[in-house]
Amino acid sequence: MVKNKLLAFITLIIIFSLFPLQNANSYFVTFKEQYYRLFHTHYNRSPDNYIENIYFLERALDAPFCNPLYALALIENEIQWEKYRYLFMMHLNIKMAEQHMYAGNLYNKRNAYFYNAPFRDLNLASLEIAETYFLAALYYWEEALIWAERANEGRFRWITLTRVQFWEDSAFRIQNGSLNYGRTINRELNSLYSVREQFLAMDENTY
Repeated sequence: MVKNKLLAFITLIIIFSLFPLQNANSYFVTFKEQYYRLFHTHYNRSPDNYIENIYFLERALDAPFCNPLYALALIENEIQWEKYRYLFMMHLNIKMAEQHMYAGNLYNKRNAYFYNAPFRDLNLASLEIAETYFLAALYYWEEALIWAERANEGRFRWITLTRVQFWEDSAFRIQNGSLNYGRTINRELNSLYSVREQFLAMDENTY
C-alpha cells in the first residue's frame, strides 16, 4: 500500500516536471510598447539601474510597434498612427539621452582639486566613462530631433494624441527651443574636457 502511494507520488512529480507551471498573466515581450512599460524611474540612482533602463529602451527602439489597437494612444486612422510612431520614437530617444546623461553624471568630476593628484589616474578613468555616456546622450538627442521634426510636420498640425500629451508637449518644446538637451550635454562635455586638462597637468609636485 505504502509502496503504491510512493509510486503514485513519484509519477505525479514526473508528470508535473514535464509541464512546468506558468503564470496566467505572463507573456512574451515583443513590441515597443511592452519594453517601454519595463522602463521606470529608480529611487536608487546607481549605474546598474541606469544600465537596466538603457537596455529596455534600446530593445524598445529596435522592437516593432504593436497593433494600433494596443497603442499607448487612441488611434483611429492612418495619419494618427503615423504621428504616434514619430512621437514615440522621439520620446524613446529623449529618454535614452536622459538616462545616459544621468549615468554620465555619476562618473563626472566637477573640479580637479590639488589634493586629488594621488588619484589622478582613477579620476581620468572616471572622466572617460562619463565622456562615453555624454557622447551617447548627444547621439540619442540628435536622433530625437529628427523624429521631433517629422512629428511637427504641417500635415500633423491639427492631429492631437491626447493620451500622450506629454510627447506632444516635448515635440512642441523642441520646436520652439525650450527643450534643448544638446546645449546641456555640450556644456557638460566642455566642463569635462576642462577638468581633464587640469588632471593631466598634475604631477608628483602637485601634492
